[in-house]
Amino acid sequence: MIAEKIKASLTGKKVFERGVHPDDFKSASSEVPISVITPPDHILIPLQQHIGAPAQPIVKVRDEVEIGTKIAEPGGFVSAAIYSSVKGKVAAATTTLVASGQRVAAMPINVDHSADGQMETLLREYLSVDDNARDVEQIEPDEIVNAVADAGIVGMGGATFPTHVKLKVKPDTHIDTFILNGCECEPFLTADDRLMREGSQAVVRGFALAMRAVNAKRGIIAIEDNKPQAIEAMRQTSAQFANMEVVVCMTKYPMGGERQLIWTTLRRAVPTGGLPLDVGVIVMNVGTSAALANAVDRKRPLTHRIVTVTGAVKQSGNFFVPIGTPISYLIEQAGGLREDAAEVIMGGPMMGVSMPDLTVPAIKGTSGITVLSKSQVKAREEASCIRCGRCVDHCPLHLMPTKIAHAVKFRDIELAQHYDMTACIECGCCSYVCPAGIPLVQYIKSGKAMFMRMKKFNN
Repeated sequence: MIAEKIKASLTGKKVFERGVHPDDFKSASSEVPISVITPPDHILIPLQQHIGAPAQPIVKVRDEVEIGTKIAEPGGFVSAAIYSSVKGKVAAATTTLVASGQRVAAMPINVDHSADGQMETLLREYLSVDDNARDVEQIEPDEIVNAVADAGIVGMGGATFPTHVKLKVKPDTHIDTFILNGCECEPFLTADDRLMREGSQAVVRGFALAMRAVNAKRGIIAIEDNKPQAIEAMRQTSAQFANMEVVVCMTKYPMGGERQLIWTTLRRAVPTGGLPLDVGVIVMNVGTSAALANAVDRKRPLTHRIVTVTGAVKQSGNFFVPIGTPISYLIEQAGGLREDAAEVIMGGPMMGVSMPDLTVPAIKGTSGITVLSKSQVKAREEASCIRCGRCVDHCPLHLMPTKIAHAVKFRDIELAQHYDMTACIECGCCSYVCPAGIPLVQYIKSGKAMFMRMKKFNN
């Protein structure tokens, strides 16, 4: 840790304490440009792709839809509209499994491939700035927030919190700094890296609009130092805005976590149970920023996103994906599974979720599909804790994972809460470094679920 601090001070790069340094495995896809895929014959769009209330369907069976047709209205303020990502005909409503393990209502659409040629245009627009775009200062904050809400944009780094809610700050809330998260610290994933390289204009434009929406006077674009081309592209593009700066962070996991990023760049600590707003900061992912620019300038709803498909596949890549496309189809676009493929994960290997069913569709928060090989999936028999303290030493939130897990194991949720269980961001650092093979983060996840059930029952 001391050597890391010295290196940071000598290089001018930013870093936080603790965390881990897993191999990044990014080389297979980082040099592969974003490409368009032709949608499959059928897609399935979940109506719960965000934190908050499920969206409510507004189309019925046999209705014809176009790319960008609204198919579901927000179910409340903390919710998000959902749009068709393809041209086609609506089929009978059904349910689908999503990454959280829940089954949610979903809208199937039989695809009409006559609109496939529009995908290239949509990608070009997603990566660029509209020639007729107005000056940022000429656009009122409420107009930006309303456009984001209408477009159904959510956090595309994986959190899926409705973006219009994040931008609709109270009048008495002072936001002095807006952080654009381009760290992409998860191993294997490179969608954000490619977006910053190929679409820096759209990303910076969206960031400027987001800053305008909350009246933030300072903008920080945080990128890990293993993305030198993205750093250069974002520096060149953001130079047009005097109040933006690119901050280079040392490559470390989980640098992309909000709390770690705020501490790394500003040395401000978000209080336990608090939000970035409490320290005058908002954080947004680069994918969300590009979608925001398209929503404000072109009135384009969120229908597609960039997804990395990598690992034990024959041809890793970054794809511009219609939301609702099944994982199995994305893997086919990457050449199919290799013979040594063993596990398919939605997301990255640290915080992603193992998929028991490859018909699960990609949603707004799907940043990648990671396929691990047999050599990377090693069954570890859980042994007794040896009190080595590694989980404590590496926890980026200074928690005591072994104490929390032990309490959960014996169903003492009150004790687990005493050790700040709900503050855990589930980054997986504790499980990664545990020599006893204890699935600490899984115990903590289970404990949180128990806590929520108890809370619901008591209410």
